[in-house]
Amino acid sequence: MIQRRHLMAGAAGLATAPLAAPSVHAQGTGWPSAPVRLVVPFAAGGPTDIPARLLADELSKMLPQRVIVENRTGAGVVVGSDVVAKAPKDGQTLLYTTIAHSTLRSIFPKLPFDPVADFTPVALTGVIPMIVVVNKDLSVNNLQDFVNLLKANPGKYDYGSTGNGAALHLASELFLRQAGGLRVNHVPYRGEAAAMPDLLNGTIAMMISIANFALPFVSRGEVKGLAVTSAQRIPQLPDLPTVQEAGVPGYEAYTWHMVMAPSGTPEPLVTQINEVVNKVMAMESVKQRLSDLTLTTRSDTTPATAKKWLDDEIAKWEPIIKAAGIKAD
Repeated sequence: MIQRRHLMAGAAGLATAPLAAPSVHAQGTGWPSAPVRLVVPFAAGGPTDIPARLLADELSKMLPQRVIVENRTGAGVVVGSDVVAKAPKDGQTLLYTTIAHSTLRSIFPKLPFDPVADFTPVALTGVIPMIVVVNKDLSVNNLQDFVNLLKANPGKYDYGSTGNGAALHLASELFLRQAGGLRVNHVPYRGEAAAMPDLLNGTIAMMISIANFALPFVSRGEVKGLAVTSAQRIPQLPDLPTVQEAGVPGYEAYTWHMVMAPSGTPEPLVTQINEVVNKVMAMESVKQRLSDLTLTTRSDTTPATAKKWLDDEIAKWEPIIKAAGIKAD
C-alpha cells in the first residue's frame, strides 16, 4: 500500500511538473554553447526592438543558454548588420532585421558586406501592414477619390515618410507607381512622430503609416484612413478596404521582421535555430502580444522559404528604388 502511494504521488508529480524545454545539445551540435547575441540594428524601445526582445526572452526560457539583445545602430541598419556578417559562423550571433535589409544593395553604393552573399535567412517572424492616411480636411472619402485628386493635380501635393528608402517611402512610391504614375512630392522626416503633426495640420496631404502607429489617429478621426496595404483587411479596422479592393490591383506592401545568421553557418544548425524561433512565434501569448503591435506572426517558414521571401522582396523593391532615384540620406 505504501509503495502504491509513492508510485501514485510520483505519477502526479510528473503530470504537474513543467515539461523540460527541448535540448538542442541532444541533436549533437552543442548549440548554444554560450549566450546568444541577437543583434538589432535599431534603437532600444522601438517597433523592431520590442518583438526582438520578446523573442529573446522566450528563447532564453527554451534554450540552455540566454539570448541577449544587442542594439547596434548607425548608417541605417549597416552597422548592426556588419557585426553579424563578420561574426563566427556558429549560431552564437544572429541578426534581427527588417525590410531595410532588402534595400541595402540598391540604396548604398558601397557596403562593408554583401546583403545576400554574407547572410543566411533563418526564419521570417512576422509582417506588419501599413495604412494609407490623409489629412482629414482633404475633400476625399475613399482611395479612388484621392487617386483622382492626385491625377488632376500633378505635383501639387506632398507626402511624408520616415526617410529615404524606409518602408513608408517604398510603400508610397509603389502606390504612386501602381495607381497610374502619380506625381506627389516626397518629404522625408525623422520618424512618424515627426511627420504626423504636419499631416494633421495639412502641410502634407498623405502618409502611408505603420498600422499600429496610425490606428489611434484613424480611430479618433484625426486623419482619414483610406486603405490598408496588406492583401487582407486587418481585424483592428475591419471596414477599411485593402488598397487592392479600393482600386489598385496587385498592390501589397508590408514591413517585416526576419532572423538571419552569418553565411556559412552549418545547415543543420540553421535548421535548429529555425525550429526554436518558429516555436516561439507559434506561442499564443507571443501572437497576442505582437498582434497588439499589428504584427502578424509567422511560424511556418523554413530557411528556404525565408530566403525566397527575401529574394522576392529584393526583386520587388530594387526597381522602385532605381526608378525613384532613392539614395541613402
